[in-house]
Amino acid sequence: MQPVLNVEDVRHVEQELTKVGVSLSELMRRAGAAAAQEVMSLPDVSSVVIFVGFGNNGGDGWVAAERLQERGYHVTVISPIEPSQVKSDLAHVVAVSTERANVPILVAPPRERLEELLVEADVVLDAILGTGFHGTPEAPFDVWISCINEADLRVVAVDVPSGLSAQTGHASASTVIADVTVTMLALKPGLLADEGRDMCGDLVVAPLAEQTEQLAIEADPVAWRNDVEDYLDVMVPPSAAVDKYTRGSVLVVGGSTRYIGAPVLAARAAARAGAGYVTLAVPQPIVQVVQGHVAEIPVVGFPYDPSTGSFAADAREALAELAEKSSAVVAGPGMLVNASTMSVITGLLQCDVPLVLDADALNCIARLTSGRLDGFPELIRRTNPLVLTPHRGELGRLVGMADNPPDSLTRALEASRRIVWAEGGSEVCVVAKGTATACVGVDIALLPKPGPAALATAGSGDVLSGIMGATLARSAGMVENENLPLLCSLACEIHGYAATIATRDFGTRGVMAGDVADAVGLAMDMIEEQASM
Repeated sequence: MQPVLNVEDVRHVEQELTKVGVSLSELMRRAGAAAAQEVMSLPDVSSVVIFVGFGNNGGDGWVAAERLQERGYHVTVISPIEPSQVKSDLAHVVAVSTERANVPILVAPPRERLEELLVEADVVLDAILGTGFHGTPEAPFDVWISCINEADLRVVAVDVPSGLSAQTGHASASTVIADVTVTMLALKPGLLADEGRDMCGDLVVAPLAEQTEQLAIEADPVAWRNDVEDYLDVMVPPSAAVDKYTRGSVLVVGGSTRYIGAPVLAARAAARAGAGYVTLAVPQPIVQVVQGHVAEIPVVGFPYDPSTGSFAADAREALAELAEKSSAVVAGPGMLVNASTMSVITGLLQCDVPLVLDADALNCIARLTSGRLDGFPELIRRTNPLVLTPHRGELGRLVGMADNPPDSLTRALEASRRIVWAEGGSEVCVVAKGTATACVGVDIALLPKPGPAALATAGSGDVLSGIMGATLARSAGMVENENLPLLCSLACEIHGYAATIATRDFGTRGVMAGDVADAVGLAMDMIEEQASM
Protein backbone atom coordinates (compact mmCIF):
# COMPACT_ATOMS: atom_id res chain seq x y z
CA MET A 1 0.00 0.00 0.00
CA GLN A 2 1.08 3.57 -0.69
CA PRO A 3 0.31 6.32 1.83
CA VAL A 4 -1.69 9.32 0.63
CA LEU A 5 -0.98 12.51 2.59
CA ASN A 6 -2.78 15.80 2.80
CA VAL A 7 -0.60 18.65 1.53
CA GLU A 8 -0.10 20.03 5.03
CA ASP A 9 1.08 16.62 6.22
CA VAL A 10 3.63 16.46 3.40
CA ARG A 11 5.09 19.71 4.71
CA HIS A 12 5.28 18.09 8.15
CA VAL A 13 7.22 15.17 6.66
CA GLU A 14 9.63 17.67 5.08
CA GLN A 15 10.23 19.25 8.47
CA GLU A 16 10.73 15.87 10.12
CA LEU A 17 13.29 14.93 7.48
CA THR A 18 15.36 17.97 8.44
CA LYS A 19 15.48 16.60 12.01
CA VAL A 20 17.09 13.38 10.78
CA GLY A 21 19.71 15.16 8.73
CA VAL A 22 18.11 15.71 5.31
CA SER A 23 18.03 19.48 4.84
CA LEU A 24 15.40 21.31 2.81
CA SER A 25 18.18 22.32 0.43
CA GLU A 26 19.13 18.69 -0.06
CA LEU A 27 15.48 17.76 -0.59
CA MET A 28 15.24 20.36 -3.36
CA ARG A 29 18.32 18.96 -5.06
CA ARG A 30 16.96 15.43 -4.84
CA ALA A 31 13.56 16.54 -6.14
CA GLY A 32 15.15 18.28 -9.12
CA ALA A 33 17.26 15.20 -9.78
CA ALA A 34 14.15 12.98 -9.66
CA ALA A 35 12.41 15.22 -12.18
CA ALA A 36 15.45 15.20 -14.44
CA GLN A 37 15.67 11.42 -14.20
CA GLU A 38 12.09 11.07 -15.35
CA VAL A 39 12.83 13.22 -18.40
CA MET A 40 15.95 11.16 -19.15
CA SER A 41 13.90 7.96 -18.99
CA LEU A 42 11.79 9.11 -21.94
CA PRO A 43 12.85 7.92 -25.39
CA ASP A 44 14.09 10.23 -28.15
CA VAL A 45 14.71 13.33 -26.06
CA SER A 46 17.46 15.83 -26.78
CA SER A 47 15.83 19.23 -26.22
CA VAL A 48 13.98 20.18 -23.02
CA VAL A 49 12.17 23.39 -22.13
CA ILE A 50 11.76 23.96 -18.40
CA PHE A 51 9.18 26.40 -17.06
CA VAL A 52 9.89 27.64 -13.52
CA GLY A 53 7.87 29.78 -11.12
CA PHE A 54 8.79 32.02 -8.23
CA GLY A 55 8.95 29.46 -5.42
CA ASN A 56 10.42 26.15 -4.38
CA ASN A 57 8.65 24.22 -7.15
CA GLY A 58 10.58 26.45 -9.51
CA GLY A 59 13.69 25.61 -7.51
CA ASP A 60 13.18 21.93 -8.39
CA GLY A 61 13.06 23.01 -12.04
CA TRP A 62 16.31 24.99 -11.78
CA VAL A 63 18.05 21.94 -10.31
CA ALA A 64 16.65 19.69 -13.06
CA ALA A 65 17.89 22.14 -15.71
CA GLU A 66 21.46 22.04 -14.50
CA ARG A 67 21.38 18.25 -14.11
CA LEU A 68 20.01 17.73 -17.63
CA GLN A 69 22.60 20.03 -19.19
CA GLU A 70 25.35 18.10 -17.41
CA ARG A 71 24.00 14.96 -19.08
CA GLY A 72 24.23 16.51 -22.54
CA TYR A 73 20.65 17.65 -23.11
CA HIS A 74 19.86 20.94 -24.79
CA VAL A 75 18.01 22.83 -22.06
CA THR A 76 16.24 26.19 -21.99
CA VAL A 77 14.73 27.63 -18.81
CA ILE A 78 11.74 29.96 -18.99
CA SER A 79 11.60 32.17 -15.89
CA PRO A 80 9.31 35.08 -14.92
CA ILE A 81 12.26 36.95 -13.35
CA GLU A 82 16.03 37.03 -13.40
CA PRO A 83 17.69 34.31 -11.26
CA SER A 84 19.14 36.96 -9.00
CA GLN A 85 15.63 38.26 -8.24
CA VAL A 86 14.22 34.95 -6.96
CA LYS A 87 13.14 35.64 -3.38
CA SER A 88 12.86 32.14 -1.95
CA ASP A 89 16.22 31.49 -0.31
CA LEU A 90 16.42 27.87 -1.43
CA ALA A 91 15.27 28.56 -4.98
CA HIS A 92 17.54 31.63 -5.23
CA VAL A 93 20.64 29.54 -4.57
CA VAL A 94 19.88 26.94 -7.25
CA ALA A 95 18.68 29.54 -9.76
CA VAL A 96 21.96 31.45 -9.51
CA SER A 97 23.89 28.17 -9.71
CA THR A 98 22.02 27.26 -12.91
CA GLU A 99 22.81 30.64 -14.42
CA ARG A 100 26.51 30.24 -13.56
CA ALA A 101 26.45 26.84 -15.27
CA ASN A 102 25.58 28.73 -18.48
CA VAL A 103 22.17 27.08 -18.90
CA PRO A 104 20.23 29.20 -21.45
CA ILE A 105 17.57 31.27 -19.67
CA LEU A 106 14.73 33.32 -21.17
CA VAL A 107 13.12 35.82 -18.83
CA ALA A 108 9.43 36.56 -19.46
CA PRO A 109 9.62 36.00 -23.23
CA PRO A 110 6.65 37.00 -25.43
CA ARG A 111 4.19 34.29 -26.47
CA GLU A 112 5.50 34.22 -30.04
CA ARG A 113 9.00 33.36 -28.80
CA LEU A 114 7.65 30.64 -26.56
CA GLU A 115 5.72 29.06 -29.39
CA GLU A 116 8.83 29.08 -31.59
CA LEU A 117 10.88 27.47 -28.83
CA LEU A 118 8.33 24.74 -28.17
CA VAL A 119 8.21 23.78 -31.84
CA GLU A 120 11.88 22.77 -31.57
CA ALA A 121 11.61 20.97 -28.21
CA ASP A 122 10.99 17.32 -27.36
CA VAL A 123 9.79 17.62 -23.75
CA VAL A 124 8.42 20.26 -21.40
CA LEU A 125 9.18 20.16 -17.69
CA ASP A 126 6.49 22.01 -15.71
CA ALA A 127 7.90 23.49 -12.48
CA ILE A 128 5.70 26.59 -12.36
CA LEU A 129 3.27 26.15 -9.46
CA GLY A 130 3.59 23.68 -6.61
CA THR A 131 1.39 21.98 -4.03
CA GLY A 132 0.74 25.24 -2.21
CA PHE A 133 -1.13 26.68 -5.19
CA HIS A 134 -4.82 27.51 -5.03
CA GLY A 135 -6.96 29.82 -7.12
CA THR A 136 -6.26 30.74 -10.75
CA PRO A 137 -2.84 31.13 -12.40
CA GLU A 138 -2.06 34.75 -13.21
CA ALA A 139 0.10 36.28 -15.93
CA PRO A 140 2.48 35.20 -17.25
CA PHE A 141 1.74 31.69 -16.02
CA ASP A 142 -1.69 31.46 -17.66
CA VAL A 143 -0.07 32.25 -21.02
CA TRP A 144 2.69 29.71 -20.41
CA ILE A 145 0.18 27.00 -19.53
CA SER A 146 -1.81 27.74 -22.67
CA CYS A 147 1.35 27.43 -24.79
CA ILE A 148 2.31 24.15 -23.12
CA ASN A 149 -1.10 22.59 -23.68
CA GLU A 150 -1.28 23.71 -27.30
CA ALA A 151 2.15 22.33 -28.14
CA ASP A 152 2.36 18.74 -29.35
CA LEU A 153 4.92 17.74 -26.72
CA ARG A 154 5.36 15.31 -23.89
CA VAL A 155 4.94 17.06 -20.54
CA VAL A 156 6.47 16.08 -17.21
CA ALA A 157 5.04 17.92 -14.19
CA VAL A 158 7.05 18.45 -11.02
CA ASP A 159 5.02 17.48 -7.92
CA VAL A 160 1.65 18.59 -9.40
CA PRO A 161 0.54 19.94 -12.79
CA SER A 162 0.45 23.72 -12.49
CA GLY A 163 -3.10 24.97 -11.96
CA LEU A 164 -4.29 21.81 -10.20
CA SER A 165 -4.97 21.70 -6.47
CA ALA A 166 -2.96 18.83 -5.04
CA GLN A 167 -5.39 18.75 -2.11
CA THR A 168 -8.82 18.85 -3.76
CA GLY A 169 -8.18 17.70 -7.33
CA HIS A 170 -9.93 20.80 -8.65
CA ALA A 171 -8.37 22.34 -11.74
CA SER A 172 -8.41 25.99 -12.70
CA ALA A 173 -9.30 27.10 -16.22
CA SER A 174 -5.54 27.21 -16.92
CA THR A 175 -4.02 23.89 -15.88
CA VAL A 176 -1.14 21.95 -17.38
CA ILE A 177 -2.14 18.61 -18.87
CA ALA A 178 0.79 16.34 -18.05
CA ASP A 179 1.81 12.97 -19.43
CA VAL A 180 3.79 12.18 -16.27
CA THR A 181 3.68 13.73 -12.82
CA VAL A 182 6.67 13.18 -10.53
CA THR A 183 5.28 13.89 -7.08
CA MET A 184 7.61 14.28 -4.14
CA LEU A 185 7.64 12.29 -0.90
CA ALA A 186 4.08 10.86 -1.12
CA LEU A 187 0.86 10.83 -3.10
CA LYS A 188 -1.59 13.68 -2.49
CA PRO A 189 -5.38 13.22 -2.70
CA GLY A 190 -5.90 15.78 -5.46
CA LEU A 191 -3.67 13.81 -7.81
CA LEU A 192 -5.94 10.77 -7.60
CA ALA A 193 -9.44 12.19 -7.99
CA ASP A 194 -11.66 14.47 -10.05
CA GLU A 195 -9.76 16.62 -12.59
CA GLY A 196 -6.49 15.30 -11.20
CA ARG A 197 -7.08 12.02 -13.01
CA ASP A 198 -7.14 13.89 -16.34
CA MET A 199 -4.29 16.30 -15.61
CA CYS A 200 -1.60 14.13 -13.99
CA GLY A 201 -1.02 11.36 -16.51
CA ASP A 202 1.16 8.59 -15.08
CA LEU A 203 2.04 9.13 -11.42
CA VAL A 204 5.57 8.57 -10.16
CA VAL A 205 6.36 8.98 -6.45
CA ALA A 206 9.86 10.17 -5.60
CA PRO A 207 10.43 9.46 -1.86
CA LEU A 208 13.70 11.48 -1.82
CA ALA A 209 14.96 9.87 1.41
CA GLU A 210 15.06 6.42 2.98
CA GLN A 211 13.26 7.77 6.07
CA THR A 212 10.31 9.07 4.06
CA GLU A 213 8.13 5.95 4.20
CA GLN A 214 8.26 5.68 7.98
CA LEU A 215 7.68 9.40 8.44
CA ALA A 216 4.72 9.30 6.04
CA ILE A 217 3.15 6.49 8.07
CA GLU A 218 3.72 8.44 11.29
CA ALA A 219 2.02 11.47 9.69
CA ASP A 220 -1.26 9.49 9.75
CA PRO A 221 -2.12 9.22 6.04
CA VAL A 222 -5.54 10.48 5.02
CA ALA A 223 -5.84 7.28 2.97
CA TRP A 224 -3.86 4.42 1.44
CA ARG A 225 -3.68 3.47 -2.20
CA ASN A 226 -3.86 -0.29 -2.72
CA ASP A 227 -1.52 -2.50 -4.66
CA VAL A 228 -3.09 -5.60 -6.19
CA GLU A 229 -1.01 -7.97 -4.05
CA ASP A 230 -2.60 -6.47 -0.92
CA TYR A 231 -5.78 -8.41 -1.74
CA LEU A 232 -4.16 -11.77 -1.11
CA ASP A 233 -5.11 -11.36 2.55
CA VAL A 234 -8.85 -11.41 1.77
CA MET A 235 -9.08 -13.56 -1.36
CA VAL A 236 -10.86 -16.87 -0.91
CA PRO A 237 -8.44 -19.64 -1.92
CA PRO A 238 -9.62 -21.53 -5.02
CA SER A 239 -10.94 -25.02 -4.39
CA ALA A 240 -12.68 -27.73 -6.36
CA ALA A 241 -14.38 -28.99 -3.17
CA VAL A 242 -17.31 -26.59 -3.40
CA ASP A 243 -20.98 -26.57 -4.30
CA LYS A 244 -23.47 -23.81 -4.92
CA TYR A 245 -24.15 -23.45 -1.21
CA THR A 246 -20.56 -23.33 0.02
CA ARG A 247 -19.82 -20.56 -2.49
CA GLY A 248 -22.24 -18.36 -0.59
CA SER A 249 -25.80 -17.25 -1.15
CA VAL A 250 -26.88 -13.66 -1.85
CA LEU A 251 -30.33 -12.16 -1.45
CA VAL A 252 -30.98 -9.01 -3.49
CA VAL A 253 -33.90 -6.90 -2.21
CA GLY A 254 -35.11 -4.11 -4.44
CA GLY A 255 -37.15 -2.97 -7.38
CA SER A 256 -40.51 -1.31 -7.94
CA THR A 257 -42.96 -0.99 -10.76
CA ARG A 258 -41.04 2.14 -11.76
CA TYR A 259 -37.52 0.70 -11.52
CA ILE A 260 -37.30 -2.91 -12.67
CA GLY A 261 -33.77 -3.08 -14.05
CA ALA A 262 -31.75 -1.99 -11.00
CA PRO A 263 -32.23 -5.14 -8.90
CA VAL A 264 -31.72 -7.29 -12.01
CA LEU A 265 -28.29 -5.73 -12.55
CA ALA A 266 -27.34 -6.26 -8.92
CA ALA A 267 -28.43 -9.91 -8.98
CA ARG A 268 -26.62 -10.62 -12.26
CA ALA A 269 -23.46 -9.05 -10.90
CA ALA A 270 -23.67 -11.10 -7.70
CA ALA A 271 -23.96 -14.28 -9.75
CA ARG A 272 -21.06 -13.28 -12.01
CA ALA A 273 -18.97 -12.45 -8.93
CA GLY A 274 -19.04 -16.04 -7.79
CA ALA A 275 -22.01 -16.37 -5.47
CA GLY A 276 -23.25 -19.94 -5.69
CA TYR A 277 -26.89 -19.06 -5.16
CA VAL A 278 -28.62 -15.73 -5.77
CA THR A 279 -32.25 -14.94 -4.94
CA LEU A 280 -34.00 -11.79 -6.10
CA ALA A 281 -36.81 -10.38 -3.94
CA VAL A 282 -39.07 -7.85 -5.66
CA PRO A 283 -42.62 -6.49 -5.33
CA GLN A 284 -45.16 -9.06 -6.56
CA PRO A 285 -46.37 -7.24 -9.75
CA ILE A 286 -42.95 -7.27 -11.42
CA VAL A 287 -41.98 -10.89 -10.75
CA GLN A 288 -42.73 -12.21 -14.22
CA VAL A 289 -40.97 -9.47 -16.15
CA VAL A 290 -37.94 -9.65 -13.83
CA GLN A 291 -37.78 -13.44 -14.12
CA GLY A 292 -37.60 -13.07 -17.88
CA HIS A 293 -34.30 -11.23 -17.50
CA VAL A 294 -32.61 -13.68 -15.10
CA ALA A 295 -33.36 -17.25 -16.01
CA GLU A 296 -30.73 -18.66 -13.62
CA ILE A 297 -31.91 -16.64 -10.60
CA PRO A 298 -35.11 -17.41 -8.68
CA VAL A 299 -37.33 -14.34 -8.30
CA VAL A 300 -39.64 -14.15 -5.29
CA GLY A 301 -42.57 -11.75 -5.07
CA PHE A 302 -43.53 -9.89 -1.87
CA PRO A 303 -46.50 -7.72 -0.86
CA TYR A 304 -46.56 -4.34 -2.51
CA ASP A 305 -48.26 -1.00 -2.12
CA PRO A 306 -50.39 -0.25 -5.22
CA SER A 307 -50.13 3.48 -4.60
CA THR A 308 -46.34 3.46 -4.91
CA GLY A 309 -45.51 0.23 -6.75
CA SER A 310 -42.89 -0.60 -4.09
CA PHE A 311 -42.73 -3.05 -1.19
CA ALA A 312 -45.55 -2.80 1.32
CA ALA A 313 -44.84 -2.63 5.03
CA ASP A 314 -46.28 -6.17 5.25
CA ALA A 315 -43.21 -7.44 3.38
CA ARG A 316 -40.89 -6.60 6.26
CA GLU A 317 -41.15 -9.80 8.28
CA ALA A 318 -41.03 -12.18 5.32
CA LEU A 319 -38.02 -10.39 3.80
CA ALA A 320 -36.19 -10.48 7.12
CA GLU A 321 -36.90 -14.21 7.44
CA LEU A 322 -35.49 -14.85 3.95
CA ALA A 323 -32.48 -12.64 4.68
CA GLU A 324 -31.55 -14.68 7.75
CA LYS A 325 -31.11 -17.73 5.50
CA SER A 326 -28.61 -15.95 3.22
CA SER A 327 -24.84 -15.49 3.43
CA ALA A 328 -25.22 -11.81 2.52
CA VAL A 329 -27.96 -9.36 1.54
CA VAL A 330 -27.95 -6.47 -0.93
CA ALA A 331 -30.79 -3.99 -0.50
CA GLY A 332 -31.83 -0.77 -2.15
CA PRO A 333 -31.55 -0.83 -5.96
CA GLY A 334 -34.76 0.59 -7.47
CA MET A 335 -36.62 0.32 -4.16
CA LEU A 336 -38.02 3.90 -3.85
CA VAL A 337 -38.25 5.84 -0.61
CA ASN A 338 -41.43 5.84 1.45
CA ALA A 339 -42.69 4.73 4.84
CA SER A 340 -43.01 1.10 3.75
CA THR A 341 -39.51 0.77 2.29
CA MET A 342 -38.06 2.51 5.34
CA SER A 343 -39.70 -0.17 7.45
CA VAL A 344 -38.19 -2.89 5.22
CA ILE A 345 -34.70 -1.42 5.60
CA THR A 346 -34.92 -1.13 9.39
CA GLY A 347 -36.03 -4.76 9.46
CA LEU A 348 -33.02 -5.86 7.40
CA LEU A 349 -30.68 -3.84 9.63
CA GLN A 350 -31.83 -5.98 12.54
CA CYS A 351 -30.93 -9.24 10.73
CA ASP A 352 -27.81 -11.07 11.80
CA VAL A 353 -26.30 -11.26 8.29
CA PRO A 354 -23.74 -9.27 6.26
CA LEU A 355 -25.59 -6.41 4.58
CA VAL A 356 -24.91 -4.05 1.67
CA LEU A 357 -27.11 -0.96 1.49
CA ASP A 358 -27.14 0.95 -1.78
CA ALA A 359 -29.21 3.53 -3.64
CA ASP A 360 -32.69 3.98 -2.16
CA ALA A 361 -31.77 2.02 0.97
CA LEU A 362 -29.33 4.84 1.72
CA ASN A 363 -32.00 7.42 0.99
CA CYS A 364 -34.32 5.58 3.37
CA ILE A 365 -31.67 5.84 6.09
CA ALA A 366 -31.20 9.53 5.34
CA ARG A 367 -34.94 10.05 5.73
CA LEU A 368 -35.10 7.97 8.93
CA THR A 369 -32.30 10.02 10.53
CA SER A 370 -33.34 13.42 9.12
CA GLY A 371 -30.06 13.50 7.23
CA ARG A 372 -27.83 12.96 10.26
CA LEU A 373 -26.83 9.30 10.33
CA ASP A 374 -23.76 10.25 12.36
CA GLY A 375 -26.18 11.29 15.12
CA PHE A 376 -27.92 7.88 15.17
CA PRO A 377 -25.09 5.32 15.46
CA GLU A 378 -27.35 2.79 17.15
CA LEU A 379 -29.25 2.36 13.86
CA ILE A 380 -26.25 0.76 12.16
CA ARG A 381 -24.53 -0.85 15.15
CA ARG A 382 -24.45 -4.58 14.57
CA THR A 383 -22.21 -7.66 14.72
CA ASN A 384 -22.02 -8.67 11.07
CA PRO A 385 -20.53 -6.45 8.34
CA LEU A 386 -22.53 -3.48 7.08
CA VAL A 387 -21.41 -1.79 3.86
CA LEU A 388 -22.90 1.52 2.75
CA THR A 389 -22.18 2.45 -0.89
CA PRO A 390 -23.18 6.11 -1.40
CA HIS A 391 -22.18 8.34 -4.28
CA ARG A 392 -21.38 11.89 -3.24
CA GLY A 393 -24.97 13.10 -3.41
CA GLU A 394 -26.21 10.22 -1.25
CA LEU A 395 -23.30 10.71 1.14
CA GLY A 396 -24.25 14.35 1.51
CA ARG A 397 -27.83 13.39 2.34
CA LEU A 398 -26.60 10.98 5.03
CA VAL A 399 -24.59 13.59 6.95
CA GLY A 400 -26.57 16.80 6.63
CA MET A 401 -24.82 18.05 3.49
CA ALA A 402 -27.64 17.57 1.00
CA ASP A 403 -27.35 21.13 -0.29
CA ASN A 404 -23.55 21.08 -0.33
CA PRO A 405 -22.42 17.48 -0.91
CA PRO A 406 -18.74 16.55 -0.88
CA ASP A 407 -17.04 17.94 -3.98
CA SER A 408 -13.63 16.34 -3.51
CA LEU A 409 -12.05 13.14 -2.31
CA THR A 410 -10.92 14.76 0.93
CA ARG A 411 -14.40 16.04 1.75
CA ALA A 412 -15.88 12.62 0.94
CA LEU A 413 -13.37 11.04 3.32
CA GLU A 414 -14.33 13.50 6.04
CA ALA A 415 -18.05 12.84 5.59
CA SER A 416 -17.56 9.06 5.58
CA ARG A 417 -15.49 9.20 8.75
CA ARG A 418 -18.28 11.06 10.51
CA ILE A 419 -20.42 7.95 10.01
CA VAL A 420 -17.92 5.23 10.90
CA TRP A 421 -16.40 7.12 13.81
CA ALA A 422 -19.83 7.83 15.29
CA GLU A 423 -20.64 4.12 15.16
CA GLY A 424 -17.12 3.24 16.29
CA GLY A 425 -17.01 -0.42 15.27
CA SER A 426 -15.00 -2.32 12.68
CA GLU A 427 -18.14 -3.91 11.23
CA VAL A 428 -19.15 -0.77 9.26
CA CYS A 429 -17.52 0.40 6.03
CA VAL A 430 -18.57 3.35 3.89
CA VAL A 431 -17.71 2.93 0.22
CA ALA A 432 -17.75 6.56 -0.94
CA LYS A 433 -18.13 6.29 -4.71
CA GLY A 434 -16.67 8.88 -7.04
CA THR A 435 -13.89 9.55 -9.53
CA ALA A 436 -11.73 8.01 -6.82
CA THR A 437 -13.68 5.66 -4.58
CA ALA A 438 -12.72 5.42 -0.91
CA CYS A 439 -13.43 2.42 1.31
CA VAL A 440 -13.56 3.98 4.76
CA GLY A 441 -13.43 1.98 7.98
CA VAL A 442 -12.95 3.12 11.54
CA ASP A 443 -9.17 2.62 11.40
CA ILE A 444 -8.23 3.04 7.73
CA ALA A 445 -9.39 4.43 4.39
CA LEU A 446 -8.35 2.58 1.24
CA LEU A 447 -8.32 3.83 -2.34
CA PRO A 448 -8.74 1.00 -4.85
CA LYS A 449 -7.46 1.51 -8.36
CA PRO A 450 -10.21 3.52 -10.11
CA GLY A 451 -12.05 2.14 -13.08
CA PRO A 452 -12.41 3.88 -16.45
CA ALA A 453 -14.85 6.66 -17.26
CA ALA A 454 -17.06 3.98 -18.83
CA LEU A 455 -18.39 3.37 -15.30
CA ALA A 456 -20.17 6.72 -15.44
CA THR A 457 -23.35 5.12 -16.70
CA ALA A 458 -26.77 4.36 -15.22
CA GLY A 459 -26.81 1.08 -13.30
CA SER A 460 -23.09 0.94 -12.66
CA GLY A 461 -23.64 1.35 -8.93
CA ASP A 462 -26.17 -1.48 -8.92
CA VAL A 463 -23.53 -3.74 -10.44
CA LEU A 464 -21.04 -2.75 -7.74
CA SER A 465 -23.55 -3.53 -5.00
CA GLY A 466 -24.04 -7.02 -6.44
CA ILE A 467 -20.30 -7.62 -6.59
CA MET A 468 -20.02 -6.36 -3.02
CA GLY A 469 -22.72 -8.73 -1.84
CA ALA A 470 -21.10 -11.74 -3.48
CA THR A 471 -17.69 -10.78 -2.10
CA LEU A 472 -19.12 -10.67 1.43
CA ALA A 473 -20.99 -13.95 0.92
CA ARG A 474 -17.98 -15.85 -0.40
CA SER A 475 -15.76 -14.65 2.45
CA ALA A 476 -18.32 -15.04 5.26
CA GLY A 477 -16.62 -16.46 8.35
CA MET A 478 -13.17 -16.31 6.73
CA VAL A 479 -12.38 -12.57 6.85
CA GLU A 480 -12.28 -10.56 10.06
CA ASN A 481 -14.25 -7.33 10.31
CA GLU A 482 -10.97 -5.43 10.61
CA ASN A 483 -10.30 -6.36 6.98
CA LEU A 484 -13.71 -5.17 5.76
CA PRO A 485 -12.34 -2.03 4.01
CA LEU A 486 -9.85 -4.23 2.12
CA LEU A 487 -12.59 -6.65 1.14
CA CYS A 488 -14.73 -3.77 -0.11
CA SER A 489 -11.76 -2.38 -1.99
CA LEU A 490 -11.33 -5.71 -3.73
CA ALA A 491 -14.96 -5.57 -4.90
CA CYS A 492 -14.36 -2.06 -6.24
CA GLU A 493 -11.31 -3.17 -8.20
CA ILE A 494 -13.25 -6.08 -9.68
CA HIS A 495 -15.85 -3.52 -10.77
CA GLY A 496 -13.18 -1.34 -12.37
CA TYR A 497 -11.43 -4.22 -14.13
CA ALA A 498 -14.78 -5.44 -15.48
CA ALA A 499 -15.46 -2.01 -16.96
CA THR A 500 -12.03 -2.00 -18.59
CA ILE A 501 -12.77 -5.38 -20.17
CA ALA A 502 -16.16 -4.14 -21.38
CA THR A 503 -14.60 -1.13 -23.12
CA ARG A 504 -12.63 -3.48 -25.36
CA ASP A 505 -15.86 -4.78 -26.83
CA PHE A 506 -18.05 -1.68 -26.72
CA GLY A 507 -15.70 1.29 -26.67
CA THR A 508 -15.12 3.89 -23.99
CA ARG A 509 -18.54 5.52 -24.47
CA GLY A 510 -20.63 2.52 -25.48
CA VAL A 511 -20.48 0.47 -22.28
CA MET A 512 -23.74 -0.18 -20.42
CA ALA A 513 -24.03 -1.49 -16.89
CA GLY A 514 -25.05 -4.94 -18.09
CA ASP A 515 -21.82 -5.19 -20.07
CA VAL A 516 -19.87 -4.53 -16.88
CA ALA A 517 -21.83 -7.19 -15.01
CA ASP A 518 -21.11 -9.78 -17.68
CA ALA A 519 -17.35 -9.12 -17.48
CA VAL A 520 -17.11 -9.53 -13.70
CA GLY A 521 -15.96 -13.16 -13.77
CA LEU A 522 -13.11 -12.39 -16.17
CA ALA A 523 -12.13 -9.43 -14.02
CA MET A 524 -11.90 -11.62 -10.92
CA ASP A 525 -9.62 -14.06 -12.72
CA MET A 526 -7.36 -11.21 -13.87
CA ILE A 527 -7.01 -9.76 -10.38
CA GLU A 528 -6.34 -13.14 -8.78
CA GLU A 529 -3.69 -13.88 -11.41
CA GLN A 530 -1.97 -10.52 -10.95
CA ALA A 531 -2.08 -10.73 -7.16
CA SER A 532 -0.45 -14.16 -7.13
CA MET A 533 2.37 -13.25 -9.51
